[in-house]
Amino acid sequence: MPFDEHLAGRIREALARKRGIAEKRMFGGSVFLLNGNILVGIWRNWLLARLGPEQGPEALRQPYVKKMDITGKPMRGWIMVEPEGVADDDQLQHWIQQALQFVRTLPGK
Repeated sequence: MPFDEHLAGRIREALARKRGIAEKRMFGGSVFLLNGNILVGIWRNWLLARLGPEQGPEALRQPYVKKMDITGKPMRGWIMVEPEGVADDDQLQHWIQQALQFVRTLPGK
């Protein structure tokens, strides 16, 4: 199944003025990296976000959010957000900012 190109365009636009951003095909979709570390991505029509071990569990209490599990093994510190959870730009920006907050703490690759 292809990934949501419209969502990818919205993410590109949200990250357009940020330094150190790159896009790469991965997980059967597309991911956006900050200084070589995965920040957010798209799998089918879901947003993937790397929030880290502390923010991840808290985010799971939000509507439309579940553990990232696309291989049968959930990834700790990662979440998946249903399309309804990123339907407007404010919602998408919220998750991107949460991911930026964590990924900025990681050393570049």
